[in-house]
Order: sequence, then C-alpha cells, then structure tokens
Amino acid sequence: MPRALLLTGDAAEELDTMYPYYRVQEGGWDVDVSSRTMRDVQLVIHEFDPNSDAYVEKNGRKLPVDVPWAEVDVERYDALIIPGGRAPEWIRVDADVRRITEHFFARNLPIALVCHGAQVPAVYGLLKGRKTACFPPITGDMENAGATVIDAPDVVDGNLVSCRGWPDMPQFGRAMMEVFSKSINSASA
Repeated sequence: MPRALLLTGDAAEELDTMYPYYRVQEGGWDVDVSSRTMRDVQLVIHEFDPNSDAYVEKNGRKLPVDVPWAEVDVERYDALIIPGGRAPEWIRVDADVRRITEHFFARNLPIALVCHGAQVPAVYGLLKGRKTACFPPITGDMENAGATVIDAPDVVDGNLVSCRGWPDMPQFGRAMMEVFSKSINSASA
C-alpha cells in the first residue's frame, strides 16, 4: 500500500490538514503524521470575518503524531503533504524538515502543498521555475522564490500539486489523488 508523509506542526490549519489526511486514506493510501515531537499537534481554525482585515484564528482539534521529523525514514514514503496555517512559517527552519522536503523534490515524488505550505519548499529554493498556488497574501514571497503563482484551486506542475487554501479542497483533492495515483502507477509499470 502506498504511504504518504504529512509534514506539519502546531498552528497548522485544521481543514488544510484533515482534508488531505482523510482524502489520501480514501484513495487507498496510508498516511503518517510527522512533527517535531510525538506530542499531539494543536491544529487551528482560520475563518474569514467581515469585521477583521485578516483571518481570525481559534484552536481546533489535536492531531496525533506517528513519527518525529528526526526519525523519518524518507525511503518509506511515496508522497509528501505540507498543509497550511501558521505551521509552515516555523517548521521550515528545522534541518530535518529541510532534509525531508528536499528528498521528495530531488526524487520527483508527488508533493501536495496547501495554502501557506508552499513556504516550506520556497525557502529552500525548490519552487524556482515551478508553478504553484498559495494563499494570496504570500504571492510575493513565492514570486521572490522564483515560482510562478497561479490563482487557481488545483495547480499541477508535474509531481507538484497545490491550492490556495481550504475553500479549494474539492478540486484540490481530486487533483492531488490524480498526481499521487499517476506516480504509483508509473512506478509499478
């Protein structure tokens, strides 16, 4: 059975995290959650309030962790998922997160980026020359990292699939599973 790694940490957005987590399982994949430690991740809920200039945040569910970043054996995984929220801004400074992310890019394995998730590979220079979607306020960051930002719910660029955030989940989920399945089918051919 193919296996995906969901790379995350505290303050990951709940829908950005849980939708792909369940969607890959519905598609017949196993998925392991990885964070800094084995402590449950505190997810957050981002909502758009007409009385606020930015999204508002409140605590969401706790997500159990299967493996800490330092213990991830990247060879066990067929795909990588990086959800959004505020987690990407702080997990990207960890050396093991870099090691894991670079492995999937170097081997052209499927990678799913949700919302702010694009911040992780962008900081390592891995989006240079690639097309990606992202949460609109970080478009400039992605462009400065050399990416071409596409304002769409399901941007596919080879092994990379991305979206702007949780409102895109229906289209993104289908595109993610097509990219993931295509990779497994080509590997077994």
